[in-house]
Amino acid sequence: MGQAKAMFNKLKGVEDRFIKLEQLLSDPAVVSDRVLYQKYIKEHGEISKLMEAYRRYKKIVADLEEARDLLTDDDPDMKEMAQEEIGPLEEQKAALEEELKILLIPKDPLDEKSVIVELRAGTGGDESALFAGDLFKMYTRYAESLGWAVEVMDSHASDVGGFKEVVFQVSGKGAYSSFKYESGVHRVQRVPATETQGRIHTSAVTVAVLPEAEDVELKIEPNELRIDIFRSSGPGGQSVNTTDSAVRITHIPSGITATCQDEKSQHKNREKAMKVLRSRVLDKMIQETEAKRSAERKGQIGSGDRSERIRTYNFPQGRMTDHRIGLTLYRLEAIMEGSIEEIISSLRTHAQAQALKNEQSL
Repeated sequence: MGQAKAMFNKLKGVEDRFIKLEQLLSDPAVVSDRVLYQKYIKEHGEISKLMEAYRRYKKIVADLEEARDLLTDDDPDMKEMAQEEIGPLEEQKAALEEELKILLIPKDPLDEKSVIVELRAGTGGDESALFAGDLFKMYTRYAESLGWAVEVMDSHASDVGGFKEVVFQVSGKGAYSSFKYESGVHRVQRVPATETQGRIHTSAVTVAVLPEAEDVELKIEPNELRIDIFRSSGPGGQSVNTTDSAVRITHIPSGITATCQDEKSQHKNREKAMKVLRSRVLDKMIQETEAKRSAERKGQIGSGDRSERIRTYNFPQGRMTDHRIGLTLYRLEAIMEGSIEEIISSLRTHAQAQALKNEQSL
């Protein structure tokens, strides 16, 4: 009962703020201040879904009370009608209570951001590089199915195909809320095309997902950077460019580097490398902050350690298993074509359940 009271006290506070925001957004002084207006519009949008659910909930509670009052009516038809209404209304009330609990979970402030995804071939040599290429295709198709743009920031192709490393940006509102569950080690089990004995090989690819860093969040001074220019190279080390257009930028305070050689223009390579560098520096800051809050991270899926094996793709069995939540799906072909929404949705639901459990234990 105490938890329910606390939830409704919180909802009442949010509703009061929602009403205040509606007043502020019609105030001429706020409307004329673009920065302030955008700030209030953003906050209004963030809580509007919660308010819509809360107001539906209050309407159902009122309808339920009215139906229960009719049970004492002298008219038997009215009693019967009220009795028929009570069951469905109670079900709707219970469902909305669960929805409200989830909507009240504090949002990850990074969720709306675009992301930079880094894939690196690990154990398994050529097979690992080929699988990195497969994962890149999977993520590209998934992103494009949601209308998000994909742009390669840097890549190092393997001699046999695929990538030793590929770094790409996914631009779209909410990209981080989906891709953040992909960080970790992805293991593949299959028979390589070069395997004459038909033996299954196991290899791995490491995935890192970084929220895109915006200028307003992260101030990097020019004197904190070292920029090196060199000639691009392809598989096997051969030169692929006759001019020095590849760019490596080093953030001196942290030692973090970013390289881009995909574009022929030095200016474009520098721009892309800087985007990746900013996101890596921001990610390091976030990781350091989270490490200090380790006691508060028990509700997260796994440890968040990128060396942790999170998923296995078994081609002979057509199976994908996510080890964090014990999810197994036997439709690997569709998954590799970008159909990963069910996996991400299951991980998100699990994360919400853990967060809700943590909230209730406070």
